Amino acid sequence: MTEKVAVIGLGYVGLTLACALASRCFQVTGLDVDEEKLEKIRRGTPPIYEEGLEPLLNHVLKLGALKVTSDYQEAVRESEACFICVGTPSNPDGSVDLRYVEETARMLGKALKDKPGYYLVVVRSTVPPGTTRNLVRRILEEESGRSIGDFGLCFNPEFLREGKALEDTFNPDRIVIGCVDRESGEKLLVIYRKFYGDKLPPTLITTLVNAELIKYVSNAFLATKISFINMVSQLCQALPGADVKVVAEGMGMDKRIGREFLAAGLGWGGSCFPKDALGLLRFGEELGVQLPIVEAAIKVNESQIEHTVKLAEELIGDLGGKLVAVLGLAFKPGTDDIRESRSIRLVEKLLERGARVRVHDPKAIENARKVLGERVSYAGSIEECMRGAELCILATEWPQYRRINAETLKRLMKTPALLDGRRLYKPEEFREIKFKAIGLGDSNQEP
Repeated sequence: MTEKVAVIGLGYVGLTLACALASRCFQVTGLDVDEEKLEKIRRGTPPIYEEGLEPLLNHVLKLGALKVTSDYQEAVRESEACFICVGTPSNPDGSVDLRYVEETARMLGKALKDKPGYYLVVVRSTVPPGTTRNLVRRILEEESGRSIGDFGLCFNPEFLREGKALEDTFNPDRIVIGCVDRESGEKLLVIYRKFYGDKLPPTLITTLVNAELIKYVSNAFLATKISFINMVSQLCQALPGADVKVVAEGMGMDKRIGREFLAAGLGWGGSCFPKDALGLLRFGEELGVQLPIVEAAIKVNESQIEHTVKLAEELIGDLGGKLVAVLGLAFKPGTDDIRESRSIRLVEKLLERGARVRVHDPKAIENARKVLGERVSYAGSIEECMRGAELCILATEWPQYRRINAETLKRLMKTPALLDGRRLYKPEEFREIKFKAIGLGDSNQEP
């Protein structure tokens, strides 16, 4: 029952899962409605950049363990279980757009009409609590003419970090399985036991609604933790001698708090935190429940960009007409994803202030070009980006940027000034030039 699976939706979550399963003795059928994406995958070229994904994709294609299609009938016919990994973007009001989940459930239901025997459907897309039972189950039953028992239904959230998605798939902290009935949960557990062998991670089996809620509140909590330290960074900025990096280190030594997600910077972005925090806020409002801590986390996150622009103005004065070099456009290193990127938001703010902006990123230039167009200039190297600039802003902490030093800035820039938006650098190494960093009190820059 567990050797043939389908993965529906071949984005960050789906393609990573499909390749991982195919590398461990599963026969995987990947489904997506985007034919251009499917052609790239067939050629061994992932449509997104994710560390280690391209060689793994080519490996499983060579093995014949992964094939892709846009045909739901074929995907269901060739599998005994499927994982739904389609997108759940935000509506304009911040609520969750479930059209892709709904359409997937409808097409799956139609395909299940002709599928003999038991079939397991696993929702892996992030959906508001109640969606799997009240929307997905209803549509599957209506379209297939079958009921629970003839097919199984689970919600199984992913907890992947972009840039580390494969690592997190093979070595997760935990597995959470929400199931509509005991048989569904046990069938999914069989799949994971086959995949992980004797290294099965800690596993929680619970109800559908609990599993859905665990995904949302986990992301909201992590986002809140980042916003908290960014709030502290603004306090440190105004306090002579304070340094948020040292404060965070001292906080993180407390095992009740921990070191993770205490890095002050431009704020959180990407495909999950902004969407899920806002989605949880709107979901609470629909239930008549206020979530003021989540609301505050979003507010602090938005304030960090304006705060960073003010630091830039403190360094070089009015930004109008001045050339600003921005290093990093992806929302984090290790990915080409610019969705809700704080770097992109920062560039937009700089342009509003009248600055001329030149940008560099090792992987995200082409995606950024689709958003920023010709309003900025694009550099093919770090040196080209900084040459002649009056301010350099470190916006995404790619490891390539670590080698920058004061001498490099003095040699290349018109006026050597550096704003460290990700606390990548040691302040004492830049005392001979204009330098500011997120959450660093001014007195720390004195010799």
